Amino acid sequence: MKLGSLKSSESKDGQLCVVSRDLKTAVKATHVAASLREVMEKWSEKESALQKLYTDLNEGKASGAFAVKEEDFHSALPRTWLFADGSAFIYHIKLVRMARKAALPETLATVPLMYQGECGQFLAPTEDIPQRDFSHGTDFEGEVGVITDNVPMGVTPEEALKYIRLYVLINDVSLRGLIPEELAQGFGFFQSKPASALSPFAVTADELGAALKDGRIHLPLHVKYNGEFFGKANAGAMHFHFGQLIAHAAKTRNLAAGTVIGSGTVSNEEHGNGSSCLAEKRMIEQIEAGAIKTPFMKSGDTVEMQMLNEKGESIFGRIFQKVKAV
Repeated sequence: MKLGSLKSSESKDGQLCVVSRDLKTAVKATHVAASLREVMEKWSEKESALQKLYTDLNEGKASGAFAVKEEDFHSALPRTWLFADGSAFIYHIKLVRMARKAALPETLATVPLMYQGECGQFLAPTEDIPQRDFSHGTDFEGEVGVITDNVPMGVTPEEALKYIRLYVLINDVSLRGLIPEELAQGFGFFQSKPASALSPFAVTADELGAALKDGRIHLPLHVKYNGEFFGKANAGAMHFHFGQLIAHAAKTRNLAAGTVIGSGTVSNEEHGNGSSCLAEKRMIEQIEAGAIKTPFMKSGDTVEMQMLNEKGESIFGRIFQKVKAV
């Protein structure tokens, strides 16, 4: 099943829609629930009605179906209670730590890194990335993520996988120029992590088929920068799977339904796969050529992210954003 949130002037949560498997048509599902945020809080009550509507839509039987225009959709979940972003790709951690001359954590391979990000206002997947000071070092970070049901405190990693309801893509916007000073203060990210964007559509596990195994999505994340190939790193290379990330977040608290857990930047050690963020590419340039050539984003630069199935069809729709000076 694929779900989205049609933009609405009446609600910051948008209007709940069911979207066809090929992402060509959609139908409003506001008779089932007003928004996806509401669905997440009542998943067991709402899932069957949404699944029936999805089946009808794919069979051409849904009344009120309309053609999908991705620019009409917000992030799949426009706002929620918690966005906890992990860093499950160890090679990414090594590269970015090297870039800022920071030591690797002693628990690198045993304890996930995680921060709490902005979740009250995700950018739409086709919305401009606002930037007022380009010395801040605007960067994109391509990630995969999950949306959970209510998760009990102290859940085990294996049990945690059972609470995943939906999967999404994430562009975790980062301001690299602000990160070192913030971290040096010893209190973590805040100003350096503004609003991010989710893919226009969230999907259930069955939409990923055999690519979903061991708590990981074993598919490449296709990234283009200013219209050119930038990366195709495989998300299956996560060191920590989603169950481990969820359990880490729930170690000392219950997680509310609708919690978004991010994988961190998708990263592979094979440099031929490219990168999912500028910081990595810059560090690889330093390693391989002895000098950084790629600048951070400037006004007018664009980034595109999507993930394709075995037929070459987009699974989550496309994140396509342009940087805009404000």
